[in-house]
Amino acid sequence: MAYRVALGGFLHETNTFGPSKAEYADFVQGGGYMPLARGPALLENCRGINLGISGAVDHGQEAGWDMAPLLWTGAIPSAHVTREAFERISGEIIERLREAGTLDGVFLDLHGAMVCEHLDDGEGELLSRVRDVVGPDVPIAASLDLHGNITARMVELADILVGFRTYPHVDMAETGSRAAQALTRMMQSRRPIAKAYRRLPYLVPISWQSTDLEPGAGLYRLVAELERDDVVSTSLFMGFPAADFPDCGPVAIAYAGTADAAQTAVERVVRAYEQAEGAFVGPVYDAESGVAEAMRLVREGVSGPVVLADTQDNPGAGGDSNTTGMLRALVAVGAEEAAIGLMVDPHAAAQAHQAGEGAEIFLSLGGQSGVPDDAPYTLRVTVETLADGKLTAPGPFYGGARLDLGPSACLRVGGVRIVVTSRKAQMADREMFRFVGISPEEASLLVVKSSTHFRADFAPIASAILICTAPGPMAFSPADLPWRRLAPGMRLFPLGETYGTQ
Repeated sequence: MAYRVALGGFLHETNTFGPSKAEYADFVQGGGYMPLARGPALLENCRGINLGISGAVDHGQEAGWDMAPLLWTGAIPSAHVTREAFERISGEIIERLREAGTLDGVFLDLHGAMVCEHLDDGEGELLSRVRDVVGPDVPIAASLDLHGNITARMVELADILVGFRTYPHVDMAETGSRAAQALTRMMQSRRPIAKAYRRLPYLVPISWQSTDLEPGAGLYRLVAELERDDVVSTSLFMGFPAADFPDCGPVAIAYAGTADAAQTAVERVVRAYEQAEGAFVGPVYDAESGVAEAMRLVREGVSGPVVLADTQDNPGAGGDSNTTGMLRALVAVGAEEAAIGLMVDPHAAAQAHQAGEGAEIFLSLGGQSGVPDDAPYTLRVTVETLADGKLTAPGPFYGGARLDLGPSACLRVGGVRIVVTSRKAQMADREMFRFVGISPEEASLLVVKSSTHFRADFAPIASAILICTAPGPMAFSPADLPWRRLAPGMRLFPLGETYGTQ
């Protein structure tokens, strides 16, 4: 029997403190995700990409599903999704779902941390609308980001929620496949799965959440090991710690054949997370001290570039990728064999293209987001290379995604090269330096506007990695954010103060 399954996706990670909202055009373009795709184009365009929908489609083909592709879209993290964008996209998904006819199951590729202008819980609202169409008996499975702020409404409305287990997220397609496999089992058995769900007590800076490091690595080994015997699925969602609403924060979820088995698995994750609290630590540098430390390491003769993460302007966490603090620090000390990217400034990119390769020009670069202690940087640069911004990012994170960064350029000031683009994407792939002629392997210093995803492709060449906190819209520490609506009782930092008791 061929099961008829509807597939769709709607992804956004919302930093409610961010400077720029996500509009419909941002979802059409994709910003590092696959551009918006409808109907059969969804099945074709997602092939070979590291996305949850890709893994689900691969499993569906292997399992012989009769697939009804709806709509898939995602936009780079930012402030709230506009009402117009949410209603337009969710409305089309629901319209196509109604047109799909009788279904045996529904697969959704979601993020889990979408906040809209008019809704705190974007995924919960979408799941509610899907459930209204398909009724109570059609199983709904969803793959979600490790940073999902999972709500009770989401848990109630979906039959199974399956989260990534890696950060950098190199297992997005694998997670989609795991969720799709669970959906096949539910369609075959026609029996409900027991659920257990617990909120966890403290927030962790995203730069310390990497599963390449401890304690994250150990926590996710445990999550995987718990899936045995009667336990169908376990997930630890670290939460996205920059969404000001009551359900922001980490969550443990388990699904099993019995309620006792699901609850036992969740309690194991809860205990491990609580015991790991004191281990979430690491050094952090401001812009100047980070560059000074990097140059000290270079003088000592380290092998490979020193990589500095400009974590507070990470466009993968709601930044606009245009603050100038790290660039100023590099130029101020006369750094050599250094490169920084991406600086997103369409006007500066246009000036470079107008001037042409080899030209020397004055321009005002970056600083347009109104971030305190940040401003445009006026400087004289040489236009080294021009590009149209179209590239394929083959590294472990993007996994072959095709990016369109718009008119782009490599600008040089002294020994510092600057990758300037017209559109945002997180600097998480070495090709995002190479496409304008920079060989990242040959650099001494590399500044990447990213918090953790860069590790997937840059850690293999890095002699050292430094986390830096130049001014930017994504505070390194959740305790530094101006919370107003977080649930009382949540600790804002590992072993830190508790919200609502200040």
